[in-house]
Amino acid sequence: MLRNGLEPWHLLIVAIVIIVLFGSKRLPDAARAVGKSMRILKSETKAMKEEGEGATHPAPSTPAPSAQTPSTQPPAAAARPVAPDGADPAR
Repeated sequence: MLRNGLEPWHLLIVAIVIIVLFGSKRLPDAARAVGKSMRILKSETKAMKEEGEGATHPAPSTPAPSAQTPSTQPPAAAARPVAPDGADPAR
């Protein structure tokens, strides 16, 4: 049924269709965005792997944080709801 799956001329037709649909000006930006996304994904998966290894082999010299220590961060400001049109609902 599909003996010679993708031949070079098939790829050429696909490339021409993509260029016609998206335009030649937007393709470099799209490729750049895909590359940036791939780098972010790669770094995140690497961080998750390192975090997973750290969980299986905890460092013996790190003390566990106690729940009674005071927070060093200032309290967050109270959040006020904002209407979709940007108007302040309190007024």
